[in-house]
Amino acid sequence: MEAGAGDRRVVVVGGGVAGAMLAKHMQFDTDVVLIDSKEYYEVPWARNRSMVEPPFAERSLIQHTDYLSNARVTASPAIDVTESEVLTAEGRTFAYDYLVIATGHVDSTPRSRKDRLEQFKKGNSNNKRIRSSSSVLVIGGGRTGVELSAEIAADYPEKKVTLVHEGPRLLQILGPKASEKALRWLKSKGVDVLLGHSIDVDAISEGQRSFTTSDGATITADCHFVCAGRPLGSSWLQHTLLKDNLDRFGRLKVDENLRVRGRKNVFAIGDVVDLPKIKQGFSARKHAAVAAKNIKLLLRGGKEEKMAVYKPRSAAAAPAVVSLGRREAVAQFPFTTVSGYIPGLFKSKDLYVGWNRKKLGLETDII
Repeated sequence: MEAGAGDRRVVVVGGGVAGAMLAKHMQFDTDVVLIDSKEYYEVPWARNRSMVEPPFAERSLIQHTDYLSNARVTASPAIDVTESEVLTAEGRTFAYDYLVIATGHVDSTPRSRKDRLEQFKKGNSNNKRIRSSSSVLVIGGGRTGVELSAEIAADYPEKKVTLVHEGPRLLQILGPKASEKALRWLKSKGVDVLLGHSIDVDAISEGQRSFTTSDGATITADCHFVCAGRPLGSSWLQHTLLKDNLDRFGRLKVDENLRVRGRKNVFAIGDVVDLPKIKQGFSARKHAAVAAKNIKLLLRGGKEEKMAVYKPRSAAAAPAVVSLGRREAVAQFPFTTVSGYIPGLFKSKDLYVGWNRKKLGLETDII
């Protein structure tokens, strides 16, 4: 099936949750080009499981071309954008009628799916580090740090796990009840949780086994994982025509229609935008749906006042599920927060990988 809309082109920069879903939504409506630094889409919330259980990555790493049958994919980072074109690191330029920035956070992952799978499986992998260690330090008590600590505690109950978080409570993106339930669960599994402590990650050297927190506490661990402070994937925009559209944190300033402020044909979605939101797949997919709807409207010559509006929810009210090992989870809903095996049925076994594959039009292959 050929693209429509007079072959006007939508260029999507970034192949994470938001970028992948928008390209998927639009590939049969117009000419779509996806520019990403890698050849595949990785289900981000499945990384911790893949670290503990490498074969799990076979389903959570998806070639972009597997779900984009009617779009073009180029695996090279974008390095510049003009009023009409995007330039990639390999020297290619792509003209656009509409541009979507969805670069999220910086990830140091291999370009090819094969190499990423090898990264999970081979000798210097995180999995081997975990298996060969008797103690593990996790730095950062957001969703990633909590879920990784839980995965290790559930699969390796004999290992000493320490979670250090500089904030006053875990999961600060969620409400206090979710934080309390996650803390209670981790402590019940023997995880030592230090709140209000921080560790200078820039001062950590390779092979270091003794760590000092900001409060002077000493932690000994055979290996460590930093689950905080990933930079936004927007530094490449600092010397482009969009440099003045970045806020002081490096986020793109967008309006209620998810257009970059002051730009008629440039949209931004996902973690790189300045809207208040929980950084999770649900929000990214919602961004993609709203932006895709608006671009389709504009491609048809629709009126701007008819554009869809994105309405973010507060952190305490937004639905969210944080897995706690393979069978349990803490789930936050608008009117209640629950934990245990029942919410675990929704996420913890498969981590929504099958559901995510289905959304991309692929076989679910549920475990």
